[in-house]
Amino acid sequence: MMDHNSQTNNDKTDGQDSGPTGKDSASNDSQWQVSEFRVPTASDKTRFHDFDLPDELMHAISDLGFSYCTPIQTEILPSALAGRDAFGRAQTGTGKTAAFLISIITYLTNHPIQAKRKPGTPRVLILAPTRELVMQVTEEARQLAKYCDFNIVSIFGGMDFKQQQKQLTGRPVDIIVATPGRLLDFSRRRTLFLKKVEVLVIDEADRMLDMGFIPDVRKIIYATPQKGSRQTMLFSATLTDAITRLAASWTQNPARVAIEPEQVAVDSVDQIVYIVTNKNKFALLYNIIAQQSLSRVLVFCNRKDAVRRLADRLNRYGIKSELLTGDVPQQKRSRRLADFKAGKIRVLVATDVVARGIHIEAMDHVINYNLPHDPEDYVHRIGRTGRAGAAGTSISFADEEDSFYIPEIEAFMERELPCTEPDDSWLVLPKPLAKKKGGGGKKKPRTASK
Repeated sequence: MMDHNSQTNNDKTDGQDSGPTGKDSASNDSQWQVSEFRVPTASDKTRFHDFDLPDELMHAISDLGFSYCTPIQTEILPSALAGRDAFGRAQTGTGKTAAFLISIITYLTNHPIQAKRKPGTPRVLILAPTRELVMQVTEEARQLAKYCDFNIVSIFGGMDFKQQQKQLTGRPVDIIVATPGRLLDFSRRRTLFLKKVEVLVIDEADRMLDMGFIPDVRKIIYATPQKGSRQTMLFSATLTDAITRLAASWTQNPARVAIEPEQVAVDSVDQIVYIVTNKNKFALLYNIIAQQSLSRVLVFCNRKDAVRRLADRLNRYGIKSELLTGDVPQQKRSRRLADFKAGKIRVLVATDVVARGIHIEAMDHVINYNLPHDPEDYVHRIGRTGRAGAAGTSISFADEEDSFYIPEIEAFMERELPCTEPDDSWLVLPKPLAKKKGGGGKKKPRTASK
């Protein structure tokens, strides 16, 4: 998220609880003063103090341990806070989510509505392509709006429809974070009304295009006030002609920012590639995790069947692992992510379908068990660690097949990847843990206590 010295462990988002963010915290905020949040000035950095942000927001930023703005926050906040549209190239990990949320929370705080509002009529709409990204944005919104009495609702498929409908109709909604399909379902049922949207954010527009969501996004945008009558912020990890045309049609004289993907990868992640045979890859993975006592590791494979086999094998060797793929039901995905964040799961084995949606504090190792075939996927994967300037490590295995993808990745990032051979001792695999014997025979009858 943001450049910071420490981070919160408040990972409560489950996609369901959408209650007001500030009821329990408002009394604490009344005792707090901005003067308690001390950040020294620096000639090459921008502080959050340098913007006219509400005290409630500054208190939340202080709680999160953030001090200086990331490059995208420095560039976009002056225009966004002034109400201008914005169009930027930026991926997750650059601090863009916090940038638009800080602007949104400032706007809502400075422009309260006293009149009675109709339920299901949000003031802010944030669209994202995946459930994981919706949950992540919602979590960050609640953290930053901790001392504000805002109703923030997340809407996405795979969760109970009636419960989400109850959240929309229970009390006036300030911010909705949603995937396009489920949002349209509620709009068609006349549970949701978008004519009062004041701020619209379209996140990861390139993935919206790739996943075929653009027709749905167009319908949603046409249901909101026309451009010029709303503030629109659009972000994309790539700037194709199609994305540029969409930005031109949906925004008006936007402020433009560009944070290159390779900046994130090169500047904040220590990258290493081990040249290893396919036969020895698992032994190397086991020893990297076991001998370094790594506690929270994200491992990427290219195929779902490979994810399943690897997670099973890690568990047989005593390393608690779970898998995360597109066909895992949403409730299980949410629970596994929560357990991983809480340290209950040591290794999460995943496919690229979740690469952009995962944001986990203090995850300092990402391992590419398979190198991706698309160089941009490599950048997205390693962007799960070393986020927004924090230190991180990416380890990749290049076997007889995957090594051919290294030149493309290097060309994309305009930098060489350090390749080395692992020490022979790291290629020695211990015996797996013995399986517990099943109770094949009759159980011994229990005796009554005397």
